[in-house]
Amino acid sequence: MSKQTYNDAARIIAIVNQKGGVGKTTTAINLGAALADAGHKVLLLDLDPQGNASTGLGVEPEDREHTTFDILLNSVKTAKAIIETSYDNLSIIPSTTDLSSADIELMDNENRSFLLKDALQQKSLKKQEYDYILIDCPPSLNLLTVNAMVASHSVLVPLQSEFFALEGLSQLMLTLRDVRQAANPDLRIEGIVLTMFDARNRLAQQVEADARENLGELVFRTIIPRNVRVSEAPSFALPVLSYDESSKGAIAYRSLAQELMSRNSPQMAA
Repeated sequence: MSKQTYNDAARIIAIVNQKGGVGKTTTAINLGAALADAGHKVLLLDLDPQGNASTGLGVEPEDREHTTFDILLNSVKTAKAIIETSYDNLSIIPSTTDLSSADIELMDNENRSFLLKDALQQKSLKKQEYDYILIDCPPSLNLLTVNAMVASHSVLVPLQSEFFALEGLSQLMLTLRDVRQAANPDLRIEGIVLTMFDARNRLAQQVEADARENLGELVFRTIIPRNVRVSEAPSFALPVLSYDESSKGAIAYRSLAQELMSRNSPQMAA
């Protein structure tokens, strides 16, 4: 596959859901790995104070010299915070629990919603020539998530196949509308991806049917199944594509990456 870029600039995608436990971080890690597998240079930015994406890619707390907190609040150059992972073409800017105080510390900053956007526009980062920057957002619609939306081209929403799943999207859509009106008019929805899907479960099938009826083509064709290999992989600090490349989860994330690439540019999926 030939390597394509978006006018020599990274495509920035915020992975967002205000509810925890829906496969958000799992999707960030494994979609990033699948895009890297496809030949693209990927940066994963861990914007969740829990730091699960950092841990899931093998970055120990003592190795997190510079973090997303530092690039937002301590004027550390974004490129200095990048850590190479063991996965080819996949890098990460880690986070720590320090990030949990960011909302409070940002409140008096007049530029508080634009700090991440400014950090991602630094020349030193652009010289890295990433094709994709994926932002793993916290499980809330707080100021960190707003920063991610302001900085991004699009939003990808993991949606767990469970009761009330669609109702939970309403507040997210309102926040997205507000960000469009106030700060980022070009922000769009990259898509909704159904996660932790159990095809044997009638409720999961109903959620899928409702999602496709109400949201149409916004819902990715690819569905991420409930898969034990996907659940096990983080404990080995590996994407599932490394842990078990033939598992249903790994196959699904490769499919999601291909679908995402084809949505943005048909040539990229060729």
